[in-house]
Amino acid sequence: MGESTKLIANNKKAYHDYFIEEKYEAGIALHGTEVKSLRMGKCSIKEAFIRIENGEVFVYGMHISPYEKGNIFNKDPLRVRKLLMHRQEIHRMSGKIAERGYTLVPLQVYFKGSLAKVEIGLAKGKKLYDKRQDIAKRDQRREAERDYKVRNLG
Repeated sequence: MGESTKLIANNKKAYHDYFIEEKYEAGIALHGTEVKSLRMGKCSIKEAFIRIENGEVFVYGMHISPYEKGNIFNKDPLRVRKLLMHRQEIHRMSGKIAERGYTLVPLQVYFKGSLAKVEIGLAKGKKLYDKRQDIAKRDQRREAERDYKVRNLG
């Protein structure tokens, strides 16, 4: 069965700053009006990060704008939210994080069917020279595509 997925927020900066080694999918524990706000696409994960505390996974700095018609039912837009994952996945991730240099970063927020999900990346930080190499590769690829296009048009 193909469930529809609707992208809400994407974290392009994570791919620039980190090497993403593994990806996991997690549900988000949300309160009332936050779901409506997500459906309207009012979410940002640019500054967000993920921690594992007491065998539970939490996302910090994920901004879900308050719902306009939500009045008193709105929650703090930057509150800490719990992520829902299987215990084995959490243990596997915490084992990797215990190694030096690994961290958890939210990559994207989306709806899978009617459920709000977060894609988590197990990431290792890039050094400045790694970022420069990526930029150089991207420029080379862009130039090669441009040359190819010019040759085929002429």
